[in-house]
Amino acid sequence: MKKVLFLIPNLMYGGAERVLVNLVNNLDKNKYDITLMTIFDTGINKDFLNKNVKYKYISKYQFRGNSHVFKLFSPKLLYKTFIKDHYDIVISYLEGITARIIAGNNDPLCKKVCWIHIELNNEKMISNGFRNITEARNIYSKYDKLITVSETVKDIFIENIKLQNLDIEVIYNTNETEQIKEKSLECADDVHFDNNVINICSVAKIIYAKGYDRLMKVHKRLMDEGIMHHIYLIGVGDEQEKIEEYLKENNLENSFTFLGFKKNPYKYIRRCDLYICSSRREGFSTAVTESLVVGTPVISTLCSGAQELLGYNNEYGLVVENSEEGIYQGLKKMLTDKELINYYKEKAIERGKKFSKQNTVKAVEDLLDSL
Repeated sequence: MKKVLFLIPNLMYGGAERVLVNLVNNLDKNKYDITLMTIFDTGINKDFLNKNVKYKYISKYQFRGNSHVFKLFSPKLLYKTFIKDHYDIVISYLEGITARIIAGNNDPLCKKVCWIHIELNNEKMISNGFRNITEARNIYSKYDKLITVSETVKDIFIENIKLQNLDIEVIYNTNETEQIKEKSLECADDVHFDNNVINICSVAKIIYAKGYDRLMKVHKRLMDEGIMHHIYLIGVGDEQEKIEEYLKENNLENSFTFLGFKKNPYKYIRRCDLYICSSRREGFSTAVTESLVVGTPVISTLCSGAQELLGYNNEYGLVVENSEEGIYQGLKKMLTDKELINYYKEKAIERGKKFSKQNTVKAVEDLLDSL
């Protein structure tokens, strides 16, 4: 039985945190002794961990400036201090600080793996969590295997890391597809959906990267044109107050609703006519994948993973230019063509089958077996 450690900063609201929990819950416990370790013992996703997955943490509480503090010490010292047990495989499930810690493992019998979830578009992004770009390149070169969540993330990483002979593989995120379908059938009676308009939803942290500041402006443009619709945002984040102020100034509070964090977002996604991903950047959108699984048509900006999910020629959903104008044109096209919405509803159901839990878990188990 292989002893495997997954390290991630926390188990907060993010997509990477959720899919890691999905993954460790479903790995074969007869083949792998799994430990999930966080730097900080925080996050709602901890509640979803199966009891047969070992859980550890480094610090009970998160503290400000932690990334600067960790950079004061060498990866070797960090690993020796915090990761005390022996493992056959150690995995950093995110870029940055956890990649730096795991790279400190000097055991020649232990294999090191790092997951990369986002587009690292420049040297500044690559070096985030490291002392500098030189250290980042040195550390990533120490890994036996690098995993990216989409082909786009892989291509961008290779272009910007500027290293030869890296062993990089694409493995899609793990989603609890059957559970998602089951939960989507629950009642969403705490929200009154207006059947006279098209209802649109989105699920994410309400932060700049998700592009909701662009979506609010598109919403206003479409409403001013008389194209009636209602947008529901599921999540929490720093940008919410700014968006609320904009909506209030433009008398749009009644058509743009914040639902907050929901343990079961799927029942709301299924009740909506459209899902919108307005992100400036993504790795491989968990929420878009989940929308396809429940059969809700998707519009997404052209960010990493969008075409792998929705097709390179809009076969399974609508991929639009990554801009406010692109979001506007895409939403207008869908909102004024109900036949197109119905068409993409069928295509969403078809596409959702590709990202089944069984396929993605098997890909990770094949990886672990090969190391």
